[in-house]
Amino acid sequence: MLTKKQNELLRFIHERLKETGVPPSFDEMKDALDLRSKSGIHRLIMALEERGFIRRLPNRARALEVLKLPESAVPSSSRNGRFAPSVIEGNLGKVRAVGTASPDDETMQSVAVPVMGRIAAGTPISAIQTRSHTISVPPEFLGSGEHFALEVRGDSMIEAGIFENDTVLIRRQDTADTGDIIVALVDDEEATLKRLRRRGASIALEAANPAYETRIFGPDRVKIQGKLVSLIRKY
Repeated sequence: MLTKKQNELLRFIHERLKETGVPPSFDEMKDALDLRSKSGIHRLIMALEERGFIRRLPNRARALEVLKLPESAVPSSSRNGRFAPSVIEGNLGKVRAVGTASPDDETMQSVAVPVMGRIAAGTPISAIQTRSHTISVPPEFLGSGEHFALEVRGDSMIEAGIFENDTVLIRRQDTADTGDIIVALVDDEEATLKRLRRRGASIALEAANPAYETRIFGPDRVKIQGKLVSLIRKY
């Protein structure tokens, strides 16, 4: 998953290569994305290169090659059922979006998101609690809608890149597509983080760890509380 600025830069480089056959300069990229410094562009290029979207050609100045666009990348749920979480690294009090400009850039206006307690990714725990505190999150990791955060307990989603003590960012919604990773409330008392599968009239809550079985419920027993959009990992 690319951030908004990473996606904008990738498309700008692609369009310039199509038009002229020559990649844009760092100054042109900085102006196109309305960034204050070229260091932000350098971080974005490094992030795109690490994710396999571009390649810097050796021994050639300004030599960039676009390897793929987001449409040609393997997305999280539509092709192989895997979720590749966009991860925010660092201290939860002051976060930094991976591959983006530094927090003092104009593009990094943080959004306060309430942390609503703990969520089970493994052994069931009690339902979502009330707000405990808030965290600051870059808007590129949220999108539209209302969001809340939950602290992960358990290891049932590790093959989806979600580990114990991660903080997941959830967009509040009561519907979801099959393959989405959701917060599900079972029997109005158990909250869990699982992948949604629909099996006829039944709802399957699927773990991303072979040590856990898929749990199947009648549709009246499961309420969708929200959909996973990003996560925060504290080192």
